[in-house]
Amino acid sequence: MKLSYEFSIGSVRAREKRLFTSAELEQMLNLKSENELVRFLKDKGYGDGETVSEIVESNTEQMWKYIEGIAPDFSIFKPFLLKNDIHNIKTVLKGIMYQKEFQELLVFPCRIKPDELKSAIENKKFGNLPEFFSEPVAKAYDLLAKTADSRLSDAVIDRAALEMMISEGKRSKSEFLYEYFNTSAFYANVKTALRDARFKPTTEYLDNALCECEGFDKQKVISKTLAGNEVLTRYLEKLHSYDCDKAMECFAKSAGEFERFVDNKLMRLARDMCRLTSEGPEPIFGYYIGCEYERQAINIILSGIITQTAPDKIRERLRDMYG
Repeated sequence: MKLSYEFSIGSVRAREKRLFTSAELEQMLNLKSENELVRFLKDKGYGDGETVSEIVESNTEQMWKYIEGIAPDFSIFKPFLLKNDIHNIKTVLKGIMYQKEFQELLVFPCRIKPDELKSAIENKKFGNLPEFFSEPVAKAYDLLAKTADSRLSDAVIDRAALEMMISEGKRSKSEFLYEYFNTSAFYANVKTALRDARFKPTTEYLDNALCECEGFDKQKVISKTLAGNEVLTRYLEKLHSYDCDKAMECFAKSAGEFERFVDNKLMRLARDMCRLTSEGPEPIFGYYIGCEYERQAINIILSGIITQTAPDKIRERLRDMYG
């Protein structure tokens, strides 16, 4: 029987209640060791495993099985799998080029089967890859072979992923996906420019690394970045697209505050456009993003436990949650 969004949304609304509450995050903040966090997560039925990493991986696998099982059209979720494909492309490419083992470093789920990816790169049959990936992977391979510059090679692949997300967001007809992916691409560009303005990047690198997206003047940002960190910062401080001026106020405090602002902005989009919607795929998108932020919170708390950071300091790093 064909699934309906009415059924899917009802299922997701019930499932959302399993996401961790602020009170449960506070409980985790007061744990003293990774073993205590493992026990806490197991007691909550979060996932299976003997370490936090294994439990989080288990939860991710369960989440994707659930979404695939209740989404009337799972293909609309494919843009969210891109980060795994991009990781795998970089991993396989460098593993083959530098003759290093990479099998254990691959992540799932992904759109491109690892064996197909390995075969395409080993045999330089890039046309065997999905259409959108063939050209950037070929270009990244060529750059790595000629320059051994993995940073430039990575930039080509990262830019292709951003362009693909924007394209698929537009094609999906989902106002949320279009806005979410454009916002993500905009700030990915800004982060790249801010990072590289300090290291005298080349025009070639910036042209390969930055993508076109709504509200972003690529050529102007390239010129400002080449002019140096202060020039770029002054420009971005006056840019209102996606609240960039407010993001830069956070950047003036610290890079961590900037990252937190961007993540919280994306979460507000999800809450405003998905949590309050009662039709279409948006509620499922929102649930997925809620799960991602939940896992991010667990990893931040784990990092704080390992480094024996005070709970107040860990709390400052946590992002807004979906609930």
